[in-house]
Amino acid sequence: MSDIIKIKEEYLNKLKDNLDLNAVNQLKSELFGKNGIISNEFKKMGSISVEERKKFASDLNTIKNELQILIEKKIQDIEINQINLKLQNEQVDITLPERSFNRGKIHPVSQVIDEISSIFSEVGFSVQEGPDVENEYNNFTALNTPENHPARDMHDTFYLDNKKEFLLRTHTSPVQVRTMLSGKPPFKIIAPGRTYRSDSDQTHAPMFHQVEGLHIDKNINMGHLKGCLNYFIKEFFEVDKIKMRFRPSHFPFTEPSAEVDIGYELKDGKIIIGEGDKWLEILGCGMVHPNVIKNVKIDSSKFQGYAFGMGIDRLAMLKYGINDLRAFFETDYRWLNHFGFDPLDVPSSYRGLSR
Repeated sequence: MSDIIKIKEEYLNKLKDNLDLNAVNQLKSELFGKNGIISNEFKKMGSISVEERKKFASDLNTIKNELQILIEKKIQDIEINQINLKLQNEQVDITLPERSFNRGKIHPVSQVIDEISSIFSEVGFSVQEGPDVENEYNNFTALNTPENHPARDMHDTFYLDNKKEFLLRTHTSPVQVRTMLSGKPPFKIIAPGRTYRSDSDQTHAPMFHQVEGLHIDKNINMGHLKGCLNYFIKEFFEVDKIKMRFRPSHFPFTEPSAEVDIGYELKDGKIIIGEGDKWLEILGCGMVHPNVIKNVKIDSSKFQGYAFGMGIDRLAMLKYGINDLRAFFETDYRWLNHFGFDPLDVPSSYRGLSR
Protein backbone atom coordinates (compact mmCIF):
# COMPACT_ATOMS: atom_id res chain seq x y z
CA MET A 1 0.00 0.00 0.00
CA SER A 2 2.83 2.34 0.85
CA ASP A 3 4.20 1.96 -2.69
CA ILE A 4 1.07 3.18 -4.39
CA ILE A 5 0.75 6.07 -1.93
CA LYS A 6 4.29 7.13 -2.82
CA ILE A 7 3.43 6.85 -6.53
CA LYS A 8 0.38 9.06 -5.99
CA GLU A 9 2.30 11.72 -4.06
CA GLU A 10 5.17 11.69 -6.56
CA TYR A 11 2.94 12.29 -9.58
CA LEU A 12 0.76 14.81 -7.76
CA ASN A 13 3.86 16.88 -7.17
CA LYS A 14 4.94 16.52 -10.80
CA LEU A 15 1.52 17.70 -11.99
CA LYS A 16 1.85 20.86 -9.91
CA ASP A 17 4.83 21.95 -12.02
CA ASN A 18 4.45 24.26 -15.02
CA LEU A 19 4.31 21.54 -17.70
CA ASP A 20 3.64 21.73 -21.40
CA LEU A 21 1.33 19.36 -23.25
CA ASN A 22 4.10 16.97 -24.27
CA ALA A 23 5.34 16.62 -20.69
CA VAL A 24 1.84 15.85 -19.36
CA ASN A 25 1.30 13.24 -22.05
CA GLN A 26 4.65 11.71 -21.07
CA LEU A 27 3.46 11.41 -17.45
CA LYS A 28 0.21 9.89 -18.66
CA SER A 29 2.15 7.29 -20.63
CA GLU A 30 4.40 6.49 -17.64
CA LEU A 31 1.39 5.84 -15.43
CA PHE A 32 -1.18 4.21 -17.69
CA GLY A 33 0.77 2.83 -20.65
CA LYS A 34 0.90 -0.89 -21.43
CA ASN A 35 3.99 -1.25 -19.27
CA GLY A 36 3.19 1.75 -17.09
CA ILE A 37 3.49 2.01 -13.32
CA ILE A 38 -0.23 1.49 -12.60
CA SER A 39 -0.39 -1.48 -14.96
CA ASN A 40 2.59 -3.08 -13.22
CA GLU A 41 0.97 -2.55 -9.81
CA PHE A 42 -2.12 -4.44 -10.97
CA LYS A 43 0.13 -7.33 -12.05
CA LYS A 44 1.31 -7.69 -8.40
CA MET A 45 -2.15 -8.74 -7.24
CA GLY A 46 -1.41 -12.36 -8.05
CA SER A 47 1.25 -12.47 -5.32
CA ILE A 48 -0.95 -10.92 -2.61
CA SER A 49 -3.09 -12.92 -0.21
CA VAL A 50 -6.79 -13.13 -0.81
CA GLU A 51 -7.60 -11.07 2.28
CA GLU A 52 -5.35 -8.15 1.21
CA ARG A 53 -6.13 -8.37 -2.54
CA LYS A 54 -9.60 -6.78 -2.31
CA LYS A 55 -8.42 -3.72 -0.36
CA PHE A 56 -5.30 -3.37 -2.57
CA ALA A 57 -7.40 -3.41 -5.75
CA SER A 58 -9.86 -0.86 -4.33
CA ASP A 59 -7.10 1.54 -3.23
CA LEU A 60 -5.24 1.15 -6.53
CA ASN A 61 -8.38 1.89 -8.58
CA THR A 62 -9.08 4.97 -6.44
CA ILE A 63 -5.57 6.32 -6.97
CA LYS A 64 -5.75 5.46 -10.70
CA ASN A 65 -9.02 7.39 -11.09
CA GLU A 66 -7.71 10.39 -9.15
CA LEU A 67 -4.57 10.60 -11.27
CA GLN A 68 -6.52 10.16 -14.52
CA ILE A 69 -8.89 13.01 -13.59
CA LEU A 70 -6.02 15.28 -12.61
CA ILE A 71 -4.09 14.54 -15.81
CA GLU A 72 -7.12 15.12 -18.06
CA LYS A 73 -7.84 18.41 -16.26
CA LYS A 74 -4.19 19.43 -16.65
CA ILE A 75 -4.37 18.70 -20.40
CA GLN A 76 -7.61 20.64 -20.72
CA ASP A 77 -6.15 23.65 -18.85
CA ILE A 78 -3.07 23.67 -21.10
CA GLU A 79 -5.19 23.54 -24.29
CA ILE A 80 -7.43 26.37 -23.07
CA ASN A 81 -4.37 28.49 -22.21
CA GLN A 82 -2.93 27.84 -25.69
CA ILE A 83 -6.19 28.93 -27.35
CA ASN A 84 -6.42 32.08 -25.21
CA LEU A 85 -2.82 32.97 -25.99
CA LYS A 86 -3.42 32.51 -29.72
CA LEU A 87 -6.55 34.66 -29.59
CA GLN A 88 -4.65 37.34 -27.71
CA ASN A 89 -1.82 37.39 -30.24
CA GLU A 90 -4.11 37.32 -33.29
CA GLN A 91 -6.81 39.69 -32.13
CA VAL A 92 -8.10 42.27 -34.65
CA ASP A 93 -8.51 45.86 -33.66
CA ILE A 94 -11.94 46.64 -35.12
CA THR A 95 -11.43 50.33 -34.45
CA LEU A 96 -8.87 50.57 -37.26
CA PRO A 97 -10.13 52.01 -40.59
CA GLU A 98 -10.64 49.52 -43.41
CA ARG A 99 -7.96 49.12 -46.03
CA SER A 100 -8.73 50.82 -49.32
CA PHE A 101 -8.64 48.79 -52.53
CA ASN A 102 -8.97 49.53 -56.22
CA ARG A 103 -11.61 47.61 -58.14
CA GLY A 104 -10.53 46.57 -61.61
CA LYS A 105 -12.34 47.68 -64.76
CA ILE A 106 -13.36 45.81 -67.90
CA HIS A 107 -11.32 46.92 -70.94
CA PRO A 108 -13.39 48.70 -73.64
CA VAL A 109 -12.49 45.99 -76.19
CA SER A 110 -13.76 43.24 -73.87
CA GLN A 111 -16.88 45.31 -73.18
CA VAL A 112 -17.61 45.78 -76.90
CA ILE A 113 -17.10 42.05 -77.59
CA ASP A 114 -19.69 41.31 -74.88
CA GLU A 115 -22.05 43.93 -76.33
CA ILE A 116 -21.75 42.53 -79.86
CA SER A 117 -22.24 38.94 -78.64
CA SER A 118 -25.32 39.98 -76.67
CA ILE A 119 -26.89 41.76 -79.65
CA PHE A 120 -26.38 38.94 -82.14
CA SER A 121 -27.44 36.26 -79.67
CA GLU A 122 -30.86 37.95 -79.59
CA VAL A 123 -31.36 37.03 -83.27
CA GLY A 124 -30.06 33.48 -83.15
CA PHE A 125 -26.30 33.81 -83.71
CA SER A 126 -23.90 31.69 -81.67
CA VAL A 127 -20.31 32.63 -80.81
CA GLN A 128 -17.50 30.50 -82.28
CA GLU A 129 -13.75 30.74 -81.64
CA GLY A 130 -10.61 29.46 -83.34
CA PRO A 131 -6.81 29.49 -82.96
CA ASP A 132 -4.71 32.60 -83.58
CA VAL A 133 -2.14 30.49 -85.45
CA GLU A 134 -3.72 29.33 -88.71
CA ASN A 135 -2.73 27.40 -91.81
CA GLU A 136 -2.56 29.03 -95.21
CA TYR A 137 -5.53 27.06 -96.56
CA ASN A 138 -8.05 28.22 -93.94
CA ASN A 139 -6.82 31.80 -93.98
CA PHE A 140 -6.54 32.31 -97.74
CA THR A 141 -7.21 29.44 -100.16
CA ALA A 142 -10.52 28.24 -98.72
CA LEU A 143 -11.70 31.86 -98.79
CA ASN A 144 -11.11 32.16 -102.54
CA THR A 145 -8.06 34.41 -102.16
CA PRO A 146 -5.93 34.27 -105.36
CA GLU A 147 -2.29 33.20 -105.17
CA ASN A 148 -1.14 36.68 -106.27
CA HIS A 149 -3.37 38.62 -103.88
CA PRO A 150 -1.48 41.38 -101.98
CA ALA A 151 -2.78 40.10 -98.62
CA ARG A 152 -0.56 37.03 -99.04
CA ASP A 153 2.61 39.16 -99.17
CA MET A 154 5.00 39.07 -96.22
CA HIS A 155 4.73 42.83 -95.71
CA ASP A 156 1.03 42.35 -94.88
CA THR A 157 1.02 38.95 -93.15
CA PHE A 158 3.04 37.48 -90.26
CA TYR A 159 4.21 34.08 -91.54
CA LEU A 160 5.67 31.62 -89.05
CA ASP A 161 7.76 29.53 -91.46
CA ASN A 162 9.66 29.95 -94.71
CA LYS A 163 7.22 27.77 -96.62
CA LYS A 164 4.36 30.12 -95.69
CA GLU A 165 2.26 27.22 -94.46
CA PHE A 166 1.48 28.70 -91.05
CA LEU A 167 0.72 32.27 -90.07
CA LEU A 168 -0.97 34.55 -87.56
CA ARG A 169 -4.50 34.86 -88.87
CA THR A 170 -5.24 38.10 -90.70
CA HIS A 171 -8.99 37.94 -89.98
CA THR A 172 -11.39 35.67 -88.09
CA SER A 173 -12.86 34.23 -91.31
CA PRO A 174 -10.88 30.97 -90.76
CA VAL A 175 -13.25 30.33 -87.85
CA GLN A 176 -16.08 30.31 -90.40
CA VAL A 177 -14.16 27.80 -92.53
CA ARG A 178 -13.50 25.54 -89.54
CA THR A 179 -17.14 25.73 -88.46
CA MET A 180 -18.47 24.81 -91.90
CA LEU A 181 -15.96 21.98 -92.37
CA SER A 182 -16.88 20.45 -89.01
CA GLY A 183 -20.66 20.58 -89.33
CA LYS A 184 -23.65 20.71 -91.63
CA PRO A 185 -25.75 23.75 -92.61
CA PRO A 186 -27.55 25.84 -91.56
CA PHE A 187 -24.90 28.00 -89.84
CA LYS A 188 -25.49 31.26 -88.00
CA ILE A 189 -22.38 32.37 -86.15
CA ILE A 190 -20.21 35.31 -85.17
CA ALA A 191 -16.47 34.94 -84.60
CA PRO A 192 -14.82 37.63 -82.44
CA GLY A 193 -11.10 37.49 -81.73
CA ARG A 194 -7.56 38.79 -82.22
CA THR A 195 -6.14 39.25 -85.69
CA TYR A 196 -2.69 40.26 -86.95
CA ARG A 197 -1.37 42.37 -89.81
CA SER A 198 1.91 44.17 -90.43
CA ASP A 199 0.62 47.68 -89.83
CA SER A 200 0.98 50.27 -87.07
CA ASP A 201 -0.07 53.93 -86.68
CA GLN A 202 -2.64 56.04 -84.82
CA THR A 203 -5.57 54.09 -86.27
CA HIS A 204 -3.87 50.73 -87.00
CA ALA A 205 -2.07 48.20 -84.83
CA PRO A 206 -0.21 44.98 -85.70
CA MET A 207 -2.59 43.13 -83.38
CA PHE A 208 -6.24 44.15 -83.35
CA HIS A 209 -9.69 42.66 -82.83
CA GLN A 210 -12.33 41.74 -85.38
CA VAL A 211 -15.73 40.13 -85.36
CA GLU A 212 -17.04 38.38 -88.43
CA GLY A 213 -20.51 36.98 -88.98
CA LEU A 214 -21.80 34.20 -91.18
CA HIS A 215 -25.30 33.00 -92.01
CA ILE A 216 -25.65 30.01 -94.35
CA ASP A 217 -29.06 28.52 -95.13
CA LYS A 218 -31.48 27.96 -97.98
CA ASN A 219 -32.95 31.02 -99.72
CA ILE A 220 -30.74 33.59 -97.98
CA ASN A 221 -30.43 36.87 -99.88
CA MET A 222 -29.08 40.41 -99.65
CA GLY A 223 -32.26 41.58 -97.92
CA HIS A 224 -31.49 39.35 -94.94
CA LEU A 225 -27.99 40.87 -94.73
CA LYS A 226 -29.30 44.45 -94.80
CA GLY A 227 -31.92 43.69 -92.16
CA CYS A 228 -29.38 42.01 -89.88
CA LEU A 229 -26.88 44.88 -90.11
CA ASN A 230 -29.56 47.55 -89.69
CA TYR A 231 -30.70 45.84 -86.49
CA PHE A 232 -27.14 45.47 -85.17
CA ILE A 233 -26.04 49.07 -85.84
CA LYS A 234 -29.12 50.55 -84.15
CA GLU A 235 -28.75 48.27 -81.13
CA PHE A 236 -25.01 48.78 -80.78
CA PHE A 237 -25.04 52.57 -81.00
CA GLU A 238 -28.32 52.64 -79.04
CA VAL A 239 -30.20 54.87 -81.50
CA ASP A 240 -33.75 54.61 -82.80
CA LYS A 241 -32.95 55.54 -86.39
CA ILE A 242 -29.90 55.01 -88.53
CA LYS A 243 -28.84 56.20 -91.97
CA MET A 244 -27.05 53.39 -93.75
CA ARG A 245 -25.76 52.96 -97.29
CA PHE A 246 -24.14 50.06 -99.12
CA ARG A 247 -21.29 50.92 -101.51
CA PRO A 248 -20.18 48.31 -104.08
CA SER A 249 -16.77 46.88 -103.23
CA HIS A 250 -14.70 43.76 -103.78
CA PHE A 251 -13.64 40.97 -101.40
CA PRO A 252 -12.40 37.60 -102.68
CA PHE A 253 -14.76 35.68 -100.38
CA THR A 254 -18.03 37.51 -101.17
CA GLU A 255 -19.92 38.29 -104.37
CA PRO A 256 -21.55 40.77 -104.55
CA SER A 257 -19.51 42.69 -101.96
CA ALA A 258 -20.22 45.99 -100.25
CA GLU A 259 -18.84 48.40 -97.71
CA VAL A 260 -21.36 49.86 -95.27
CA ASP A 261 -21.39 53.55 -94.31
CA ILE A 262 -23.49 55.08 -91.57
CA GLY A 263 -24.64 58.68 -91.26
CA TYR A 264 -23.26 60.96 -88.58
CA GLU A 265 -22.71 64.59 -87.68
CA LEU A 266 -20.29 66.50 -85.46
CA LYS A 267 -21.70 68.33 -82.44
CA ASP A 268 -19.32 70.11 -80.06
CA GLY A 269 -16.45 67.99 -81.37
CA LYS A 270 -18.32 64.72 -80.80
CA ILE A 271 -19.52 62.23 -83.41
CA ILE A 272 -23.30 61.76 -83.25
CA ILE A 273 -24.25 58.49 -84.95
CA GLY A 274 -27.52 58.32 -86.88
CA GLU A 275 -27.83 62.01 -87.73
CA GLY A 276 -26.37 64.43 -90.24
CA ASP A 277 -25.17 64.25 -93.81
CA LYS A 278 -21.65 62.94 -93.24
CA TRP A 279 -20.79 59.30 -93.88
CA LEU A 280 -18.52 56.97 -91.96
CA GLU A 281 -17.35 53.56 -93.18
CA ILE A 282 -17.99 50.93 -90.52
CA LEU A 283 -17.78 47.41 -92.00
CA GLY A 284 -17.48 45.20 -95.07
CA CYS A 285 -19.96 42.54 -96.12
CA GLY A 286 -21.49 40.58 -98.98
CA MET A 287 -23.00 37.31 -100.14
CA VAL A 288 -20.66 34.36 -99.58
CA HIS A 289 -18.87 33.48 -102.83
CA PRO A 290 -19.98 30.11 -104.29
CA ASN A 291 -16.33 29.01 -104.42
CA VAL A 292 -16.06 29.40 -100.64
CA ILE A 293 -19.15 27.27 -100.15
CA LYS A 294 -17.74 24.59 -102.45
CA ASN A 295 -14.37 24.64 -100.65
CA VAL A 296 -16.08 23.66 -97.39
CA LYS A 297 -17.95 20.76 -99.05
CA ILE A 298 -21.40 22.40 -99.12
CA ASP A 299 -23.73 22.28 -102.13
CA SER A 300 -23.81 25.88 -103.39
CA SER A 301 -26.90 25.14 -105.50
CA LYS A 302 -28.92 24.54 -102.33
CA PHE A 303 -27.30 26.81 -99.76
CA GLN A 304 -26.39 30.49 -99.89
CA GLY A 305 -25.44 32.97 -97.24
CA TYR A 306 -24.04 36.29 -96.24
CA ALA A 307 -20.96 37.32 -94.30
CA PHE A 308 -19.75 40.52 -92.69
CA GLY A 309 -16.71 41.72 -90.78
CA MET A 310 -15.88 44.75 -88.67
CA GLY A 311 -13.12 46.02 -86.42
CA ILE A 312 -13.99 45.78 -82.73
CA ASP A 313 -11.36 48.35 -81.73
CA ARG A 314 -12.76 50.82 -84.26
CA LEU A 315 -16.30 50.30 -82.96
CA ALA A 316 -15.09 50.94 -79.41
CA MET A 317 -13.34 54.13 -80.51
CA LEU A 318 -16.48 55.41 -82.26
CA LYS A 319 -18.91 54.58 -79.48
CA TYR A 320 -16.84 55.70 -76.50
CA GLY A 321 -14.91 58.65 -77.95
CA ILE A 322 -11.42 57.11 -77.90
CA ASN A 323 -9.21 58.87 -80.46
CA ASP A 324 -6.00 56.79 -80.41
CA LEU A 325 -5.97 53.03 -81.02
CA ARG A 326 -2.54 52.66 -79.41
CA ALA A 327 -4.00 53.55 -76.00
CA PHE A 328 -5.78 50.18 -76.00
CA PHE A 329 -2.46 48.37 -75.57
CA GLU A 330 -0.47 50.68 -73.26
CA THR A 331 -1.74 49.12 -69.98
CA ASP A 332 -2.16 52.55 -68.39
CA TYR A 333 -4.35 52.02 -65.32
CA ARG A 334 -5.45 55.67 -65.32
CA TRP A 335 -6.73 55.32 -68.88
CA LEU A 336 -8.50 52.06 -68.07
CA ASN A 337 -10.04 53.57 -64.95
CA HIS A 338 -11.49 56.35 -67.11
CA PHE A 339 -12.70 54.31 -70.09
CA GLY A 340 -13.26 50.93 -68.35
CA PHE A 341 -16.52 49.36 -67.24
CA ASP A 342 -17.87 47.85 -64.03
CA PRO A 343 -17.09 44.10 -64.12
CA LEU A 344 -20.45 43.27 -62.52
CA ASP A 345 -22.48 45.24 -65.08
CA VAL A 346 -22.72 42.63 -67.84
CA PRO A 347 -24.20 44.09 -71.07
CA SER A 348 -27.51 42.71 -72.28
CA SER A 349 -30.24 43.94 -74.60
CA TYR A 350 -32.96 44.05 -71.97
CA ARG A 351 -30.88 45.86 -69.30
CA GLY A 352 -28.92 48.13 -71.62
CA LEU A 353 -25.55 47.61 -73.22
CA SER A 354 -23.53 50.45 -71.72
CA ARG A 355 -24.13 52.50 -68.61
